[in-house]
Amino acid sequence: MPRWVSKESDSIMMWLWPVVALGFYAVASIFGAGSSFQSSPAGVVFAVALVPVLFGAVFAAVYHSEVIAKRAGEPYGTLVLTVAVTIIEVALITSVMAVGDGSPTLARDSVFAVVMIVCNGLVGLCIVIGGLRYREQSFRVTGAGAYLMLLMALAVLTLVLPNYTYTVPGPFYSPAQLAFVSFASIVLYAAFLYIQTVRHRDYFVADIVYGETRAGEPPPTIRVAASAVFLLVSLASVILLAKKFASVLDVALANAGAPGSIAGVLVALLVLLPEAFTAIEAARRDHLQKSINLALGSSLATIGLTVPAVAAVSIAINRSFTLGIERKDTVLLALTFAVSLLTFATGRTNILSGFVHLVLFATFCFFVFVP
Repeated sequence: MPRWVSKESDSIMMWLWPVVALGFYAVASIFGAGSSFQSSPAGVVFAVALVPVLFGAVFAAVYHSEVIAKRAGEPYGTLVLTVAVTIIEVALITSVMAVGDGSPTLARDSVFAVVMIVCNGLVGLCIVIGGLRYREQSFRVTGAGAYLMLLMALAVLTLVLPNYTYTVPGPFYSPAQLAFVSFASIVLYAAFLYIQTVRHRDYFVADIVYGETRAGEPPPTIRVAASAVFLLVSLASVILLAKKFASVLDVALANAGAPGSIAGVLVALLVLLPEAFTAIEAARRDHLQKSINLALGSSLATIGLTVPAVAAVSIAINRSFTLGIERKDTVLLALTFAVSLLTFATGRTNILSGFVHLVLFATFCFFVFVP
């Protein structure tokens, strides 16, 4: 378990946050807060209280996912984390899309932001932290190559190809095209899961690095069962609070005059923050393979699972759904994948590649504010 959740006080809070979140939602619903947010003193108090409660519920969901993951072992443990994060992300995206006139580009912006944050920001930070402490770190090239191969295919199918189709003008897929790409994404992700969990599990597991055994004492069955219950409660509270968070975010961005893509970045950061702590802590402890599994697995699950889920919901609520990214973003995506191929080509990393990824992440952030 990462050090930031190992302290006794933190562990207790991870059991309390789901209950607090459900209580907050009940009280807010009784008083009608959050259904249509207004910039009044009471509304500001509600928004200020909502943010830590929502963050606490998200962290609690990831904490209990990790308890289950430690019992399941790798790579199954990583799957528990990615599925939980995907559920949270879909809830946030669809809630924001359903507020007011909706944001047809939110899903695209969120997915692209996840790829940039993970493949550049998180990967770069993990490599730099590990490189400064251990000079070089090793990982399995076969596992990283499998992640990147599928990630590139899914990213092009969902974020780039819509700009070059003719059935519907603009960066959109027609319903038939969207259904096909969603089905293809699910099939590719299912094939990857088979490779990861059955056929080639050894590609994604580093049992011994520098002579250090990775095995740890799994939590007892009672604790795992309790965490499974509280994981469901945490996810339910996040889904319930997502609608209220969407109302606050819609008004806040409008009053600030911020670019529309900021919403996608904020959703991505909220979803990825707990998992990012886990990946960074793993790199700090010289468990770079786990960091790669978490980081690249997050991007893969975002495209392979979130896009089909959001597509289905957008059709159900009759909201438009933009997928194609802009030309500058296409260049950044291509450059990110090219650098990633070089970074993960040798099975060892150093701080130079980490700094290159961090510069690409800084470039992405700059052009979000100055498009």
